[in-house]
Amino acid sequence: MKVVLAGAYGNLGADIFKALLAAGHEVVAADMIERDLGVTGNFTFKKMDVTNPESLKGLCDGADAVITTVGLTKTSATVTNYEIDYQGNLNLLNEAKAAGVKNFTYISVLKADKAPKVPMLHAKYLFEEELKKSGLTWVIHRPTGYFYDIVKVFKPMIEKGEVTLLGNDPVHANVISTEDFADFIVKHMMDENVTYDVGGKETYSYEEIANLCFAAAGKEPTIKRAPAFLFDVLAFINHFKKNGKEAILRFSKWTLTEEMVGDTVHGDMSFAEYIKESFKETK
Repeated sequence: MKVVLAGAYGNLGADIFKALLAAGHEVVAADMIERDLGVTGNFTFKKMDVTNPESLKGLCDGADAVITTVGLTKTSATVTNYEIDYQGNLNLLNEAKAAGVKNFTYISVLKADKAPKVPMLHAKYLFEEELKKSGLTWVIHRPTGYFYDIVKVFKPMIEKGEVTLLGNDPVHANVISTEDFADFIVKHMMDENVTYDVGGKETYSYEEIANLCFAAAGKEPTIKRAPAFLFDVLAFINHFKKNGKEAILRFSKWTLTEEMVGDTVHGDMSFAEYIKESFKETK
């Protein structure tokens, strides 16, 4: 089967890419840049810019399915989540429809429909709604978060010897490895009109995650708590600076104060073991 994978060279995209090739599919690996993933198999690279519909012309010709991981995950002062996560994916969807593609898989985020004031989530929800009414057979995945993202957040705090959590109530997440999630995506890409809230096999509170990180780093735990409204203040300030940090701050507050537990549990990889491996070099 021929599959267009948009965002093929990102962290999650690279694992989906490998899973597709391992399953014997022909892959059109679409992204802004190509990098060496050490993969072999039946694939071609196509340079694309989802904000430019002209760059997508012909991308989906002859494809059976499209999978998109496209989304703005970094601070940007030049583009917004609405331009990338919403309009960019809509441009891709329109190209898929024009090419006669039947199946479209979109990677969103858990509770994307519950946060109209969080651009990184709201833009995804708006695209979900466009996809549902597109006439294509669709699958929407709403992951809880990824192993590497959580460690990326905690590691600098652990190195400083102090973790600050938001609010006083315990918040839980069952994050998933990108390898396990990629396996799930490929296995379910031909499902019909379904949304999956996907997480890993282990559920921890953020305090438990902090303690796991301290233990892995061989340090005594120091955990403090700050009021969540501080992130609202910082977001408000950065809104006027127009530096792109507002969206990241609002998303960070959301994920650190909301229960992020998916009811579709998949995969064998252990987050606790991943944490141990991630901190080996810091000891």
